[in-house]
Amino acid sequence: MKNPFLVLGFIFATSASVPAEPTLHLIGDSTMADKIKEPANPETGRGQALPALLKPEAVRVVNYAMNGRSTKSFIDEGRWAKVVEALQPGDFVIIQFGHNDEKEEKPAVHAAPRGAYQDNLRRFVREARERGATPILATPVARRRWNKAGELVDTHGDYPAAVRAVAAEEKVALLELNGLTADLERGHGVEGSKRLHLHYAGGVYARWPEAVKDDTHFSEYGAARVAALAVQEWLRHGLAPAAWVK
Repeated sequence: MKNPFLVLGFIFATSASVPAEPTLHLIGDSTMADKIKEPANPETGRGQALPALLKPEAVRVVNYAMNGRSTKSFIDEGRWAKVVEALQPGDFVIIQFGHNDEKEEKPAVHAAPRGAYQDNLRRFVREARERGATPILATPVARRRWNKAGELVDTHGDYPAAVRAVAAEEKVALLELNGLTADLERGHGVEGSKRLHLHYAGGVYARWPEAVKDDTHFSEYGAARVAALAVQEWLRHGLAPAAWVK
């Protein structure tokens, strides 16, 4: 008869090596990042809104996204190294940058779309795969910017196309959030789209004694709508089973 302690040891060792559920790692900028909700703060990152749509027993969400970061600064500050260390086989990594990479006046974050930006995206993809995780690229979410003719104006230039090119080159699933969020803005219209972002009169929130008009970051409502679009894209690609979703 086999030694029962050896058999039990093998079972426990095998169980310990396989996560109970996969982890969804999020890396990106302020449009994805978690925000401090106290004192009352309506600003919400789309990654912060994501867990409310998913079953916690099916998938765990860890949000590494941080305000003001680009592909360059996320690497330079050692943030990506910490993500790589945490990755386990079967995990997923959603990668969305661009808002800060495009800031040419800030050398600490700027990464040219067809240069360092694409190189950094390739690095994220390849190093995630080396750890047995599945990388997922996302185009940067749209800003609320309308011209006098009532047309939504693109603000990201070549960055969305640069992401698409890397996704095709590396054969990575792509969440087309730039196009989907632009459609979301248009669907709400010039005035209605304010609800997606941070448009409040002075004094409504103690943190803003003066009126605030922020067309980049999301309100709780806006973040929830964008998170739902991301989930829709996962399901379309077959990246996540419908059983993950509440």
